[in-house]
Order: sequence, then structure tokens, then C-alpha cells
Amino acid sequence: MPLDLTPYRIAVLVPCYNEALTVGRVIDDFRRALPTAALYVFDNNSKDGTAEVARRHGAQVVHVGLQGKGNVVRRMFADVEADVYVMVDGDATYDAAAAPALVQALVQDQLDMVVGSRVSQEQAAYRPGHRFGNLLLTRFVGMIFGRAFDDMLSGYRVFSRRFVKSFPAQARGFETETELAVHALELRLPVREIATAYGARPEGSLSKLSTYRDGWRILMAILRLFKAERPLAFFGIGFGVCLLSALVLAAPLLLTYLETGLVPRMPTAVLCASLTLLGFLLLVCGLVLDTVTQGRLEAKRLAYLREPAPGWRGAEGR
Repeated sequence: MPLDLTPYRIAVLVPCYNEALTVGRVIDDFRRALPTAALYVFDNNSKDGTAEVARRHGAQVVHVGLQGKGNVVRRMFADVEADVYVMVDGDATYDAAAAPALVQALVQDQLDMVVGSRVSQEQAAYRPGHRFGNLLLTRFVGMIFGRAFDDMLSGYRVFSRRFVKSFPAQARGFETETELAVHALELRLPVREIATAYGARPEGSLSKLSTYRDGWRILMAILRLFKAERPLAFFGIGFGVCLLSALVLAAPLLLTYLETGLVPRMPTAVLCASLTLLGFLLLVCGLVLDTVTQGRLEAKRLAYLREPAPGWRGAEGR
């Protein structure tokens, strides 16, 4: 039975850069799908009249001067007040008709994020290179953080207020989707993926995503998040490499010393000692930063707990 979404303040957030050909369709489709929602277009220095098109179709337009999707997401989450946030790219590739089901799943099951995982049979919609890169990065995140999503880089998501207001946005570009996924995994938030149709861009609309450049940025973002969120494991790898290298180099020196009582290769001995000291220094860094990270996680958790789950807002009649 469909849930009554009227008591909830729903905001549809559309980050845009040069999407004049498609943003009007996106606004119209989501107005039909979620008639009570407020529609916001966050224009990121578009030069093709995106903002004017969005205004003509009745959306509230906010200009974001700092270039990059991560900067737009930071501004959207800071400025908009709502109970439920629907974030969707402005390229008209995502299915607006699926939005009520995504929102209902979030509210009914008191989730914090619902990801619209992309399902498409169109070759032009989801190129093999992008599929492979998405799979590789998703598996890498799962290896580091213990679990992951099937479509970590989807641009179609629904968030609870407590997710949005506890999200420490740091990314500048397309790696923001990785940050969103890691935030959910780090705090062990209730999340779900729901398969949604994904189509090709209309003719004349160009993707802003560069497979190699943005893939590299996302990979670097994952490594930075690994260092920031799992410092003991990150620096522990360095400790293990240094200690193992020192042991391998020291083995023949030790055998020579046991046989002759001499250490003929003093530079190698100094290198072994230096590697050992460096390894233990990395281990100490990991232990100290792990304590700091636990404090940061507690702060994020407290910020998260300040807001009730979406279902409770409905129960209170808001």
C-alpha cells in the first residue's frame, strides 16, 4: 500500500553544469512524480542557459561558484532544509517515475540512503569502460571497508535529513559519490539499493565524466579515505612492508655474523635498522591517528543522532 508522503518535506536536488537541453525535462518529470516536493537546481557556472531554462520550468535556482560536483553537493546539503532529499543528475538519464518508490522505501523502513542502482540495456547509456571502472572501484571499496554497493557511483539517491546533516563533504568533483558511500559504510547506516532504469543522454547532450581522469580521481579519493578512516590498517601496511624488507636484507648479514663474527656490509646493516625504525614509526602514526579517527567517528555519529529517522517525522505529523 503506497505511503502518504504529504507530511514530509521532500526536496529534489539537481546539480547541473551545461544541461540546458535536459534540465527542463528533469524538472517536469520529477514534478509529476513528486508533486509536493520542492525542486532546486544548483547551477555550477553553466554557459548554455541552464539556469534560465530551470527557472522557466519553475525550479528554484541556486548559483554555485566553486566548480565541481563535490562543491555543489556541499552547498546543496548546507542550504536546503527538508526531511527527505532526492538527488539526481540533470542529464535526464534517470527514471523520475521511480522516485516515489525510493522515497517510500526510505521513510517506511527508516533508512538513511537509498541508491537507485542503474539497470540499462542501452550500450550508449552505460559504456563498458564505465561499467568496468565502477565495478573495480566498488570492489576496492568493499575490500577496504568490508562491504559495498553494487552501483557505488550512481547519481540517483535519496537521503534522510540525518544523513545529509552529518555528511562531512570534502570532495570537489565526481568523487563525491565515493564519499557518500564511505560515509554510510563508516557509520554502518541502514541503506538499500533499488534497481532503476537508466537511459542514454538525449542527442546533443554531452557527458561531463572523463573515464580515465575522473576514474583516477575517484581511486585517489578512495586511498585518501582509506588513510583517513582506516589509518591503522593503512600505516600497518607500510609497517609490514618495511619490517619484511628489513628482515629479508638482514638474513644474510645475520648468517655471516654467526659464521664469522663480522658484519662486512655495514651500509646494508644501517639500511635494515633504518627500515625497522621507519616501520615502527609508521605503526605509531597508525595507532595515534586511529585514536583521532575514533573521535571523529563519534562526532559524526552525534551529529547524525541529532536528527530523527524519516518515519518518526511522519509519526509526529510534520
